[in-house]
Amino acid sequence: MSFEPANPRASLEARQLLEFLYSISGKKTLSGQHNYPGFQSGYSQRVQEITGKIPAIWGQDFGFTNAGKDNIHVRAANMGEAIRRHREGSLITLMWHAVRPTDDEPNGWKESVQDKLTDAQWKELITPGTVLHQRWLGQLDVVAGHLARLRDEHIPVLWRPYHEMNGDWFWWGFRPGPQGTQALYRLMFEVFTKKYHLDNLLWVWNANKVNDEGNAGPYQDYYPGHDCVDILATDIYHGDYRDKQYEELVKVAEGRPVALGEIGPVPAPGILKRQTKWAWFMIWCDYLDRQNSHYDLRALYNDPRVLSRDGLGTIY
Repeated sequence: MSFEPANPRASLEARQLLEFLYSISGKKTLSGQHNYPGFQSGYSQRVQEITGKIPAIWGQDFGFTNAGKDNIHVRAANMGEAIRRHREGSLITLMWHAVRPTDDEPNGWKESVQDKLTDAQWKELITPGTVLHQRWLGQLDVVAGHLARLRDEHIPVLWRPYHEMNGDWFWWGFRPGPQGTQALYRLMFEVFTKKYHLDNLLWVWNANKVNDEGNAGPYQDYYPGHDCVDILATDIYHGDYRDKQYEELVKVAEGRPVALGEIGPVPAPGILKRQTKWAWFMIWCDYLDRQNSHYDLRALYNDPRVLSRDGLGTIY
């Protein structure tokens, strides 16, 4: 399997990080912790308090609200924190709970991030030259400016846009096929790589586990293609680490790294021994304490398969 990234102009650091992820596949799993924008690195620090170890991956979000935990006004500060964490040895993953392109930032969770677009609005959104498409490009311009700051610092980023797109709870979600979220993801890939030259990004296509309730569809119906994806991930909450979920994602990946993009309860060490290809896991913010015992967290971080930051060595 080639280490060649989806973006042919990917930076040296991005290429080296991708090669590292391939090298640990089937052998090791990186630890990761997500942080709410308003809390900067609070949950990563909490992991260290509980386990005595620092997560290998530091996760953040660009947010959507005017204040509080999902505050958009701390974006610049969080880019500074990303730079600091990277210099200390952490890997960086970023995401974006974007408001609808029909709305202005800041906005609300139910009122915008989880609201819907009509079919007509969706068609306009993915059609270049339309008013709604131009509004969307304006949103991308804001986030691209922050990502460019990390590019200029030679910091590779595991970028996972429009996560859980196979589910029906976000405005970008539950639209299968080439004219659905696949199209929106591909458009962002084109804009970020060709217009903004964000060559520090590794592209993480991050779905949600396919569920029994029928509101999260099959991975393959939403996958945009190997030419714009470096790593495939899925989000698993409620501790539902069924082998079928893992095997289906590995099948779609066709040799590419796979990861646990967001989790609630952590996998038992035995899960990682059986599902060996998980390149990383990332615990979601306050689920760290809400859904995990300190015993289970310590057991996971002390598992010989799991790498914390001090086990990374020199990647690039």
